[in-house]
Amino acid sequence: MLIGCPKEIKNHEYRVGLTPESARELARHGHEVWIESGAGLGIDATDEEYRTAGAKIVEGPDKIFAGCEMVVKVKEPQAGERSKLREGQILYTYLHLAPDREQTVDLVNAGVTAIAYETVTGPHGQLPLLKPMSQVAGRMSVQAGATALEKAHGGRGVLLGGVPGVMPGKVVVIGGGVVGFNAAQMAAGVGADVTILDRDPEVLERVGTHFETRAKTRFSNAANLHDAVCQADLVIGAVLIPGAAAPKLVTREMLGDMQKGAVLVDVAIDQGGCFETSKATTHDNPTYVVDDIVHYCVANMPGAVARTSTYALNNVTLPHALQIADLGWKGAMRANAHLAEGLNVWDGKVTYQAVAEDLGYEYVPVEKALA
Repeated sequence: MLIGCPKEIKNHEYRVGLTPESARELARHGHEVWIESGAGLGIDATDEEYRTAGAKIVEGPDKIFAGCEMVVKVKEPQAGERSKLREGQILYTYLHLAPDREQTVDLVNAGVTAIAYETVTGPHGQLPLLKPMSQVAGRMSVQAGATALEKAHGGRGVLLGGVPGVMPGKVVVIGGGVVGFNAAQMAAGVGADVTILDRDPEVLERVGTHFETRAKTRFSNAANLHDAVCQADLVIGAVLIPGAAAPKLVTREMLGDMQKGAVLVDVAIDQGGCFETSKATTHDNPTYVVDDIVHYCVANMPGAVARTSTYALNNVTLPHALQIADLGWKGAMRANAHLAEGLNVWDGKVTYQAVAEDLGYEYVPVEKALA
């Protein structure tokens, strides 16, 4: 198979879909790999390293989109990239379609076979291709929130860990999954007063057992959520419904009851955000203020630590890429039902139920695509 990896063009996105090591593995399996010149510079991977790995370096993205059977990326294709996609071409990347009607329309109209990292499942229902970036984003959310809490950035002027004689900052984490767990780890590690909310008793038991006295747990109902958020210095939104738009858990009305200069970090922004007042921001301009509350809603947080993120991502995406290249996408999905869960768009149809329901498309089961 002819596989291409273009340079990412989203604002401050420094990750790359294939590392030189991943390109080498694909080449060892007999596949041809094209890398756009400069695509790996964000992780300090030079064109020469890719050549040594057996890849061909091409100038600009046009040849990749025009000639390659499978395009491997990190972030969802931007408008200029979507216009280059071809019918029957395999697109393998993060998509986050549910809150992005424009992208979904373009992929449907292009007739591509779009496989989303974030909906590929694992043996126990987990999301293994989303997990490493959730780990990174969860940990970064505390760094970002701590910076936003500084007075010079519009925050309350609170140090999360406090100092002897002064209480630490209060951190509320909404959601005890991968993002929330990693956020709580970082917050507890700097000495913050941490509370984790979730609706799943098993999740609450698991995180409670892990953190013991270093973090508190509360069942996430409307009353507990409101109470916790209004006392918080930093609120981290870490909820996820696989493939679907995130629920709006913190309303604008609640902002009026929060402490002036408190910070909201919405890690769910890729799926539309879990705060009513959230809107996607960039690393160029990461925060904005609504009703005296600082919002941090960067949609590609892991892009800021590109080297760590890229290698963590390739560790989990490469095995599926090899399977798709070796067997073809249909053969790979027949052999691997977990990979089949990643198929979101095929032949002008939406094949992921949550996306179809959120955007009003007819849902076409993956089995029909594989028939």
